[in-house]
Amino acid sequence: MQELLPVNYSTTLSIGFALALCASVVLKFWLASRQMRHVAAHRDAVPAAFAQHISLAAHQRAADYTIAQSRLSVLELAWGAAVLLGWTLLGGLHLLNRQLLQWMDPGLAQQVAVMVGFFVVGSALDLPFALYRTFVLEQRFGFNKTTPRLWLQDFAKSTVLGLVIGLPLVTLIVWMMGSLGASWWLWTWCVWVAFNLLLLWVYPSWIAPWFNQFKPLDNPSLQQRVDALMQRCGFRSQGFYVMDGSKRSAHANAYFTGFGNSKRVVFYDTLLAQLSEAEVDAVLAHELGHFKHRHVPKRMLSMFGLSLVGFALLGWLAQQVWFYTGLGVLPNMDGGNSALALVLFMLVLPLLSTFVAPLLAQFSRQHEFEADAYAVQQANGVDLANALLKLYQDNASTLTPDPVYVRFYYSHPPASERLGRMRSMAAGG
Repeated sequence: MQELLPVNYSTTLSIGFALALCASVVLKFWLASRQMRHVAAHRDAVPAAFAQHISLAAHQRAADYTIAQSRLSVLELAWGAAVLLGWTLLGGLHLLNRQLLQWMDPGLAQQVAVMVGFFVVGSALDLPFALYRTFVLEQRFGFNKTTPRLWLQDFAKSTVLGLVIGLPLVTLIVWMMGSLGASWWLWTWCVWVAFNLLLLWVYPSWIAPWFNQFKPLDNPSLQQRVDALMQRCGFRSQGFYVMDGSKRSAHANAYFTGFGNSKRVVFYDTLLAQLSEAEVDAVLAHELGHFKHRHVPKRMLSMFGLSLVGFALLGWLAQQVWFYTGLGVLPNMDGGNSALALVLFMLVLPLLSTFVAPLLAQFSRQHEFEADAYAVQQANGVDLANALLKLYQDNASTLTPDPVYVRFYYSHPPASERLGRMRSMAAGG
């Protein structure tokens, strides 16, 4: 730990952190208010491009659902900002650390306890919003299928996974931070990359089945279609599976998961119930487009590259006294501050990412356009457009989002842009 630097470093960080938090909150409030006003202003009429496919009742339901989600997100935003201030400048993390030091001797166990205490308290503070979203908001619009019993089972399973997987990882990281010298951040990054790759490999076969049932696709006609599509695209997977997503939600989806020889294609049962075989084929072609353009490895490399920068930055900040004091924490005199540094960095990082979110969203939307273009080449573009229209309607996705809000948050292009390009490509334009 370096010697204490002049107090203005700490004060500068405190002021900068407060200003960044205020700017982030104001920006997100402004974006949410734009979204709600824009959606409400277009609630009473279906856009002309969709008038033949989407009923006014469905359009209004999507508008109401979007506005309800936005209102809840505003409340979560205000609560999250208050919690962040509580952990940092108001001394919550400092209090947690000092209290644990009264009960435990300094060392690895105490630092791991700080991490566990932070996650437990944070989860408890977020719990009311998670319950409201599931059992009130989603229930009101007919999406929730989760029962209180199933929710408790999921909570218990997630807790066990956290103890079995997360606790050893946290312990290892905290130990490496305090034991491997100045280059700890590089070795820890290597462990982090290896852990994520391992998780991608084991998730489909070992973790996901603990929460859902995955049955092999038993529709011979559809199986033949998707087999032919996979062969045309030169893609191989471990198999096609149907997931019982309907036991938790009415939302529909399809995805690829896994890594290496564990790759598999998963269809929600709700998706198969809503789409024709040709439309399912087109949706699968879109997902294959992501693999054809190597979007998944590109995103992984980007994530690993950014995480390397993050670990290097944390390696430097962990040695700066003002990093702790400027965020409301007095570092331990014995030098065991790895857990404090890690928690503070985790608290600050999402705040900084607010201002790069539009760039990341833009890359994601571009990937979706590329996957759509590939799907139009490999399947029927009209079928893909019809499938997306059904999914927009069934998932109550608004057709009239605010354009500025889209640029900041949307990982997928809005319906008007996406279907407009798709129809143009299908028509040979």
